[in-house]
Amino acid sequence: QVQLAESGGGSVQAGGSLRVSCAASGLTHDTYCMGWFRQAPGMEREGVGYISSNDNTNYAESVRGRFTISRDNTKNTVYLQMDRLKPDDAAMYYCAVMGPWCLGSWRTDPANYWGQGTQVTVSS
Repeated sequence: QVQLAESGGGSVQAGGSLRVSCAASGLTHDTYCMGWFRQAPGMEREGVGYISSNDNTNYAESVRGRFTISRDNTKNTVYLQMDRLKPDDAAMYYCAVMGPWCLGSWRTDPANYWGQGTQVTVSS
């Protein structure tokens, strides 16, 4: 019954911006820790960041200062705004329900639910 649907991926030039969305159904997302992850072919899955139920955020060092996670509770949607994109940012981006709490181990903790992913490519 719980579903997460990512959208908004696409192809941008290096230095450009893109916003991807995660629409949740079957749960009220603002009572959960919501995480963003990414995975490029041949690479390990990487934690991008999270937003907690009280809107605290945390980011991987590789994206800090360039990416911003936010919520629109009226739409039950979480966003990942990506600015100054680099070729290394190209990946499939996934959102995940991480449980009711955002933990220090969030990068490797198992998620309760995953979305299908949205593809982001960065051209030079």
